Amino acid sequence: MRDFKHHQAAPDAPTRWMRLRVSLLGVVFVALLLGLFARAVNLQIHQRDKLAGMAKDQYQRELEIPARRGDIFDRRGTPLAQSVDVDSLWVDPSLLPDPKDAAKRLSKVLGVDQKELVERFMKGKRFVWAKRQVTQTEVQRVQALGLPGLGYAKEPRRFYPQRELAAHVIGLVGTDSHGLDGLELSFEDELSGDEARRASVRDAKGRKVLTHGVEDPLARQGASVTLTIDRHLQYVTEKALLKAVDDARGVAGMAVVLDPKTGEVLALANAPRFNPNAPQGVPADALRNRAVTDAFEPGSTMKAFVVARALDEGLVTPATTFDCEKGRMPIGRHVINDTHPSGVLDVRGVLQVSSNIGAAKVGQRLGRERLVETYQRFGFAERAGLGLPGEAKGVVPFPKAEISLATQSFGQGLTASPLQVTAAFAALGNGGVLMKPYLVSRVVDADGLVLLEHRPTEVRRVVSAKTARVVVELLESVVEKGGTAPRARMDAYRVSGKTGTAQKADPVARGYSDKRFSSFVGLVPAEAPRVVIGVFIDEPKTDVYGGLVAAPAFKEIAEAAMPHLAVPPSREVPAPAVAAAATPSPPPLVPEKSPVVAAIERLEAGAEGHGDEVVRVPNLSGHSGRAAVKEALTASLEPRLVGSGRVVSQSPAAGTLVDKGARITLELAGPLPSTTR
Repeated sequence: MRDFKHHQAAPDAPTRWMRLRVSLLGVVFVALLLGLFARAVNLQIHQRDKLAGMAKDQYQRELEIPARRGDIFDRRGTPLAQSVDVDSLWVDPSLLPDPKDAAKRLSKVLGVDQKELVERFMKGKRFVWAKRQVTQTEVQRVQALGLPGLGYAKEPRRFYPQRELAAHVIGLVGTDSHGLDGLELSFEDELSGDEARRASVRDAKGRKVLTHGVEDPLARQGASVTLTIDRHLQYVTEKALLKAVDDARGVAGMAVVLDPKTGEVLALANAPRFNPNAPQGVPADALRNRAVTDAFEPGSTMKAFVVARALDEGLVTPATTFDCEKGRMPIGRHVINDTHPSGVLDVRGVLQVSSNIGAAKVGQRLGRERLVETYQRFGFAERAGLGLPGEAKGVVPFPKAEISLATQSFGQGLTASPLQVTAAFAALGNGGVLMKPYLVSRVVDADGLVLLEHRPTEVRRVVSAKTARVVVELLESVVEKGGTAPRARMDAYRVSGKTGTAQKADPVARGYSDKRFSSFVGLVPAEAPRVVIGVFIDEPKTDVYGGLVAAPAFKEIAEAAMPHLAVPPSREVPAPAVAAAATPSPPPLVPEKSPVVAAIERLEAGAEGHGDEVVRVPNLSGHSGRAAVKEALTASLEPRLVGSGRVVSQSPAAGTLVDKGARITLELAGPLPSTTR
């Protein structure tokens, strides 16, 4: 009986052990479940945003779509700056089997530093720029390498179709399409447009694909800017200025052409020039818009304003005389000298021969306060407000000493920019009213909304209309025989102007050096000024006088501007002069190629880059003067009108092949009078 009971109780121990094991296993499972639950809570709640972002980054990208920069036009709609789409090359370094070898091969075809490429590939993970804004030739060479991991992105690149023309005015942009200088910098906000960001996904090969398409680029395009600049006048101004600087072996040159009635800047030129399409390696001095940023001691051009104020105040009359003391006038321990010694001169004579002594004595009658006030009235010592970077203000210090009063009366001891001097002369040509110069006429966004529009703005009246007319008439003597600028005289138009030859200050020796700043500013036609032209040559070496180095450039610009603006001649040109102008000059004794022959040879040879520089002269016979000028300009020719009425002859003849920009002389004559009984 005991044995039977013993055998019945034996299974209890294993059962308890099994229960214990099951309990332990259950606790483990519960712990694991609790751990998984806690992990899930942590991932789904605490790290949800972080993990979602990491997942999104695996297949989604935010693609930056650069805006198309707005265009810049001249007053007639000719494009001066535009944007075109070009390829930029990028690389996925993770797909390159040998980054160093790839960098070596790419550097040869792209012209990029090999070490710089290696550094980019080593630092970059999935995207680095190899070179931005590559040419089609470079694209073809890169594709020929057969390297993996290369891609291309379209980027807008700034293009200047007129090359050097008005480059200092327009400025330039960097690789990132942001303005660096000129109007490109001043109107950065208006021109740049709005960059867009669009969501994209990456396919299996890592290529970006837009899921919602690309919006209309016009919606992001920057505003267009229309200038007051006239492309033709800008061209002839730059051409004349470059020749003047080269002939004088000067350091630099500046030229400004304004409409005195409105203040519009028709041309603004600087020498040396640069090509904004390829600014690499250009010296910093060549990029500076000296006509606006640089302030010089202007010299004798300022005598016109001193005389104008003295006449306006009734302190002198045109008949008032001054003893110019044979060219030498002591003031304390200083001596004022005249280049051309004179005795007694009236006001006209003082301006005609540019007497420093005569101007100093006019300044003495004005006095210190009124002299400073005169210059301030004419816009000196204040920025003209053209809207270009770095515009100079100039300085007109108060002349405490007697010698300072004398020197400031003839333009030494004060500073002004070429733009300020030209704008002040424009006030004389506008009946004594100073107009605010302006360069930008309109800014219009892509939707046609006018964001900015400039109108002619009067700044102030500086002298009476009568005084302004008298001064302009007195200044006509400057270009006549016996004046300082006979080289500025024109046969068909009356010219009024003033020369300037100023000594340049020596900042080291704190005195004046032997270097000069020479200029000529003139109004044409004098009886009703249509343009005012200022030409300034910095440090000429062949001749130093403004009447010799600057006046010829003024005449060249004026002779092109008058027919272009359809201004009727001031006086009739004598018949022999007409015949001489219409008849081609005989060939020189030494045979040399004419421009026509050279043009034909270039066409026949098919020389690259020259085919578009040759044009055929149109037949203008019978056209009115205005119509002939318009058609000639359309054909990229420079018209010169002789006479009035309709075209009766032209030289070169119709159908002749000539270079773009060549001068064509048009002889005009009116109809014969009808016979009366």
